[in-house]
Amino acid sequence: MNLDIERCDFESRINNTTHHTDQNGLDRLIVRRGLPFTITLHLKSGSQFQAGVSTFRLIVETGPLPKEQSGTKSTFSLTDSTSKTAWSASITSPPGNVVSLSVSSPPDVPIGLYSLTLDQGQKVKLGEFVLLFNPWCAKDAVYMEEERDRQEYVLSQAGLIYKGTTKRIKASPWTFGQFEAGMLDICLKLLDENPKYSLDVDADCSGRRNPVYVTRVISAMINSNDDKGVLVGNWSGDYDDGVRPSHWTDSVAILHQWADNCCQRVRYGQCWVFAAVACTVSRALGIPCRVVTNFGSAHDTNSNLMIEFLYDEDGNDISDDSVWNFHVDPTPQEKSEGVFCCGPVPLKAIKEGELTLKYDAPFVFAEVNADVVEYMKLTNGRMVKMRGSSMDVGHFISTKAVGSDERHDITHLYKYPEGSLQEREVYERAKHHHELQQKGEEPGLKVKIKVSPDMDIGADFDVFAVVTNNTEADKTCRVMFYARIVSYDGKPGANCGFIEDLTMEVPTGKEKRLPLRLEYVDYGDTITSDRLIQLVLIIIESSPREFHKAKRTIVLENPDIAIKLLGEPRVNQKLSAQISLQNPLPEPLQNCFFSVMGAGLTDGRILIQNVGTVGPKQEAKYTVEFTPTSTGSRTLTVDFDSDKLSNIKGYLNIEIKE
Repeated sequence: MNLDIERCDFESRINNTTHHTDQNGLDRLIVRRGLPFTITLHLKSGSQFQAGVSTFRLIVETGPLPKEQSGTKSTFSLTDSTSKTAWSASITSPPGNVVSLSVSSPPDVPIGLYSLTLDQGQKVKLGEFVLLFNPWCAKDAVYMEEERDRQEYVLSQAGLIYKGTTKRIKASPWTFGQFEAGMLDICLKLLDENPKYSLDVDADCSGRRNPVYVTRVISAMINSNDDKGVLVGNWSGDYDDGVRPSHWTDSVAILHQWADNCCQRVRYGQCWVFAAVACTVSRALGIPCRVVTNFGSAHDTNSNLMIEFLYDEDGNDISDDSVWNFHVDPTPQEKSEGVFCCGPVPLKAIKEGELTLKYDAPFVFAEVNADVVEYMKLTNGRMVKMRGSSMDVGHFISTKAVGSDERHDITHLYKYPEGSLQEREVYERAKHHHELQQKGEEPGLKVKIKVSPDMDIGADFDVFAVVTNNTEADKTCRVMFYARIVSYDGKPGANCGFIEDLTMEVPTGKEKRLPLRLEYVDYGDTITSDRLIQLVLIIIESSPREFHKAKRTIVLENPDIAIKLLGEPRVNQKLSAQISLQNPLPEPLQNCFFSVMGAGLTDGRILIQNVGTVGPKQEAKYTVEFTPTSTGSRTLTVDFDSDKLSNIKGYLNIEIKE
C-alpha cells in the first residue's frame, strides 16, 4: 500500500543541534556522516503507515552523476534498526498517519549536498540536505577524541594568527566565520569549481569521502595560480588594484567577494590569509583545522633539504633559496603533482624524517628542519663559507591554545630538540648528505647583533654590531653594517641605515660595539605593513683574510588598539564599544579607518568608520554600535588602517548572555 504524503519535515532544529551544525542555522537540514538523523512524513487524511504492508525504498544522491559504484548514490529499504556501515533507515513511530524515520549514513561516504527521494513504484523527492565530515564519530577519519579540541578546531569561529620574528612574536586576531550566513554554500561551491570536478565529475565527487583528497582541493583552490581559486598572492608592496593583505581580518568578506563576483579571484593575499581562509573552509566542511606559524621557515627551491645563501663582496644576497621570517601553512609555495597546493602530510613523518610518504614531505620537512650554509662569492670566483648551521630553521612553531588566547608552542610535534641525538638521526635519515665540512673556512671572531629594548614604529633607536676577539692576537677588521626594509617572506627592500668600509681595531680578549642609528625619517616612507627591518653585519679580517656574518630581523612595535565595552552584553540588545588608538608617528595620519567585525556580533557585516586625519601623538576614536545575535563567547575584531600606518589589529572577547 502506497503512502500519500502531504509533507516531509526534516526536523532541522532537532537534527542540526544533535549534529553540532545549529550555528549554520535551523532552516535546513545539515548533518554529519556516521550519525542517525530523524525525518517525519506527514500523511494525508486517510493514508496510514502499516508495518509489513506499507513498503518503500529511500534513495540518496549527491553530485550531477550519482552512481552506486562511486558511493554517490545509495538505494535502501527499511530495516529493524539502522546500520553503522551503510545507508539505512528504520521506523521509530507507531503505525498511523505520522511516520518518523531514523536515517543513518556510513562514516566514509562523500560529503556534499544530497537529495532524498522516496520510491514506492513512483518516486517522490522529499528534499535536500547537506552531509559533512564528523569529528564526533569514532569511525570517521576526521575523528577527534577530546570535546575541547572539537570546540576549538571545528566550532570556534575566531582565532589568533602569529606573525613577527622569533624575538617578537605577535598575535593577530582573525574571524574564521565558518557559520556566518552563506559560508557553507560558498565552501561547497569552492569544491565544485576545482579543476578536477570539470575533468572527471564522478571521480571528484566520489573522492570527497576522503578528507585527504578534500584538503588538497582546498589547498589548491585557496590560491588562484592555476585555477578559479579564491586569492591572488602578492608580495610586491603594490596593492592599488586590490586590498592590502594585512588589511584583511576575516575570511567571510573574502569568500563572499569571490562567490558574489562569479568566482573572480580576490586581490590580494599572503600566507596567513591563505591559511586562514583554508581553515574556514575546512572547519565549515567538518575537518578539524588550526592555523600554524613556523618562525624561520625555509623555502627550499631545489629540493636538496638545504638552504644555500650566496652573497657578493658588497653583502648583496644573490641566492635563490630563502628563509622567511615566518610562514603560515598550508600556503602553497611550489607545485605538488603539477598543481599549486601543499600536503597534507603526516606530522609524524616530518618529525621522523620519513620523506617517502605523501604529500610533499621533503618540502615541508625542509621548511622546519633544513640546514643553512652561507657563502661569499669573491671577485675572483672563489666561494668562501662564512657560516653553516643546522639550527636556523624551524623555531617557535605556534598556534592558538585550545580554549584560551595563549600561544601554544608545538615545535616538539614537528622536530626533535635542535642539536639532540634524535634530531641528528632524523637529519641523516632524511638524506642530508651535503658538504658543510668540505667547503670554505671556519670563522675566527665572535660576531653578533644586539638591539635596543624599545623599538616602536615612529621612533629613532640604535642597534649594535658586537665583535668579540677571543683569539691570542689583536685583530684589524673591515666592517659593513647595514639595515634594510624586508618583507615577511625575506624579500629585501630599501636601505634605511648603513656603515660601510669602517676599520675596527679589536684587541685580544676585548669586545667592541658599533652603534647604527635607525631614524624614522630614513625608514618611515619605505617600511611595509609587516614593520620588519633586517640587520646584516659582515666582518672581514685583514690577516688572515676571513669572513664573518651575522643577520637579525627586527619587528617594530605597533600601538595598541584599546577596546572598551559600554553596557552589558546581551543577545538581541544593542551594545556599544569605544575604540581608540594613539598615533605614534611624528607626522599626521591621513585616511584613517577603523574596521570592526565579529561572528555573531555584527550580522556578518564589516562595520567601517572613517575617522579622517589624526595628528602626531593624537588619538583616533570610534564608538561602534552592534547587536549580538547569539549567546556564548564571541570575539570582536578591530583593524586600523591609514596612509602611513596599517596592519594594526585588536580584539576583545565578549561573553554574550541571554
